[in-house]
Amino acid sequence: MRIPFLPLFLLALPLLEIAGFVVVGRQVGALATVGLVLASGIAGALLLRHQGFSVMTRIRTEMDAGRDPSRQLAHGAMIVLAAILLIIPGFITDIIGLLLFLPPIRDLAWRALKGRVMLATNFSTGGFRGRQRDKTIDLDDSDYSRSDDYARGPDHNSPWRRLKDE
Repeated sequence: MRIPFLPLFLLALPLLEIAGFVVVGRQVGALATVGLVLASGIAGALLLRHQGFSVMTRIRTEMDAGRDPSRQLAHGAMIVLAAILLIIPGFITDIIGLLLFLPPIRDLAWRALKGRVMLATNFSTGGFRGRQRDKTIDLDDSDYSRSDDYARGPDHNSPWRRLKDE
């Protein structure tokens, strides 16, 4: 019987974080421990802002070049996760968050996860394309007018009607 690791870890994480607070508080004091927790939260927000913008630029560059941006998208998601882990109070989540801010660790995580991720969009066509239109309606001045004729009802000879009825 296989025991799922993630639910067990999520249940044990608060207990491990409390133990971390006790150990760090005993070594550096309560006030310094609170200061470290606050500093890690501020650092997480600042790192998210700085690295998030750079990842968005790299995603745009990949898309403009017509390449697959999935790696950069995964890096962006991991940066958001790292910032959230830094903002959450606790030293274990801070360590995991700081590790996720390192590009080699993110590359290692991407290599482990990319086999499980399915890309639903084809970016090989040179980025996003506008919607292709099948039919063009060319109206003359006589085909369009704003007059009191509108009160009589729709014009069944209008090109707009023909397109809708086709």
